[in-house]
Amino acid sequence: MTFAISRIIQHSAASAAILATLAACGSGDTPRLPDRSPSAPPAVPLILAVGTSLTAGLGLDPSEAYPAVLQQKIDSAGLNYRVVNRGVSGETSAGARQRVDWLMQQQVAVLILETGANDGLRGLDPDSVLANIEAIVRRARQQRPPPGILLIGMEAPPNLGANYTTRFRAVYREAAATLDVPLVPFLLEGVGGIDSLNQADGIHPTAEGQRRIADLVWKALLPLLRSPPLP
Repeated sequence: MTFAISRIIQHSAASAAILATLAACGSGDTPRLPDRSPSAPPAVPLILAVGTSLTAGLGLDPSEAYPAVLQQKIDSAGLNYRVVNRGVSGETSAGARQRVDWLMQQQVAVLILETGANDGLRGLDPDSVLANIEAIVRRARQQRPPPGILLIGMEAPPNLGANYTTRFRAVYREAAATLDVPLVPFLLEGVGGIDSLNQADGIHPTAEGQRRIADLVWKALLPLLRSPPLP
């Protein structure tokens, strides 16, 4: 898998940031109902973290990626949720859209959606990114009860021009407003472009960088965990 990077951009009085590149039934039998006897333990609500290599924690032990750090925070808060990391290196928003049916085969309590960084790197149409994000969320909401949604924003590289980067950034705000979901504007806020928080490739966060990301995401995630969506 090959990864490329575009260096730092400044946005909205935020610290320097970088765009990471993230390269990539049964038939006649009567179905059995789930065992709902008192002896069967209830399923632990699932938080699904969908994203690119930034979510996958490329270059780190899985226990150091931000979804695993979120699990630590959840446990410390005494909340009953299980976080599953479904980050895929190199994936575009179209790729995430293609696998959403598979992802939603299990009951999901909260969907964390980080997608679009590779689209921005490749200069793909921001309107297509917006359409893919909306399609993913609407498909997820077909589940009953629907999951809570947390949208994670990304940035496009500055070499594509101010018009493109501005339009790309706006995609996430528009999606959050249209879909009525909370938004973390930029996953790498306070991490991107800081050498001590990134691995030798200058792209992917170190374990400490992933902890900083988890702190950022946790602030937006916690309200969803304390106020689950209604059926």
